[in-house]
Amino acid sequence: MLAKNTVCLWFDGAAQQAAEFYAATFPDSKVTAIHRAPSDYPMGKEDDVLTVEFTVMGIPCIGLNGGPIFPHTEAFSFQVATDDQEETDRLWNAIVGNGGQESACGWCKDKWGLNWQISPRALTSAVAHPDKAVAKRAFAAMMGMTKIDIAAIEAAVKG
Repeated sequence: MLAKNTVCLWFDGAAQQAAEFYAATFPDSKVTAIHRAPSDYPMGKEDDVLTVEFTVMGIPCIGLNGGPIFPHTEAFSFQVATDDQEETDRLWNAIVGNGGQESACGWCKDKWGLNWQISPRALTSAVAHPDKAVAKRAFAAMMGMTKIDIAAIEAAVKG
């Protein structure tokens, strides 16, 4: 049963594959239901996978196979707070290594075009540091990165 408020993600026919990848990659994630089209529709045929219910790190989602009309953009992303470099590397490498793309400042895109921010808690703390000079150094270090390097952020904090 769907939650009262659910994130709906539009896919071009790959909602099930994406949901299964997210369930295998992120903790507290799973595919909960697959619904097939009861008849032909503009972007598909009867019995095609129409929607997939799943959770990503506890967030209820539904993947809609709506066709190529509305691709994902950076206007929506999942922001994942990681606890250490090992977790940061594992999630980043899973997304990028499975046909995704690197971007800047901890952002990457999966092979279905969905955007992710793999953001170590150390980075979030550093750029919000009460000492503005420390925050500026951490921010400057982040601006030169694709995947976040926690050791480099910590070095920037120390000055």
